[in-house]
Amino acid sequence: MDWLVIQDYLPLYQEAMWLTLRIGWMGIILSIVLGLICATIVHNKVPILGRLVKIYIEMFRNTPLLVQLFFLYFGLPKVGLLIPAQTCGILGLALLGGSYMAETFRSGFEAIDRIQMETALSLGMTRGQAMRHVILPQAVSISVPAFVANIIFLLKETSVFSTISLMDLMFTAKDLIGLYYKTTECLFLLVVFYLIILLPVSILGSLIERRLRYAGFGD
Repeated sequence: MDWLVIQDYLPLYQEAMWLTLRIGWMGIILSIVLGLICATIVHNKVPILGRLVKIYIEMFRNTPLLVQLFFLYFGLPKVGLLIPAQTCGILGLALLGGSYMAETFRSGFEAIDRIQMETALSLGMTRGQAMRHVILPQAVSISVPAFVANIIFLLKETSVFSTISLMDLMFTAKDLIGLYYKTTECLFLLVVFYLIILLPVSILGSLIERRLRYAGFGD
């Protein structure tokens, strides 16, 4: 292990990490919003839209992110729709993540007894108010473990961004290995930087889950 080489490569990995985080978290935030909307539509059995959402969920959950990125980055330009690489990364991650987040939120909704909605309506709440103030907080607390697992999964999926020429961590590692053949040092830095990204999410998720359990949510 050449520590001088590692020291020289650190700035490149730091820059790649910020790119990975920026694209990853933008995609994840969009996936959360999309997943919540889709889960709400499915849970409320909205005609037509509910079926379209189910088709979307099944299609994106059962195709790899790599294939989706290839379609966005290489396929759409064939029909005249050119999307920048970073936008493709964000959109691809959001669409993939949205399908997983939708199932996570849906399972949270279904774990709540229907009588809670009926009780809220009988107290004078509208259906929207009941969803926002009664159902949604409980559904989110129940879904925390799966929710955190999805976030970690999506952050790891950013490793395929290199296939559309984004200078993420994986692209940087492969590029440096190809140029200088410092395989051990490059892979060591790759592992370290992914741990820097993923460990805080895992620890924070465990703390939130424990706090919710002690507070009595999710029981």
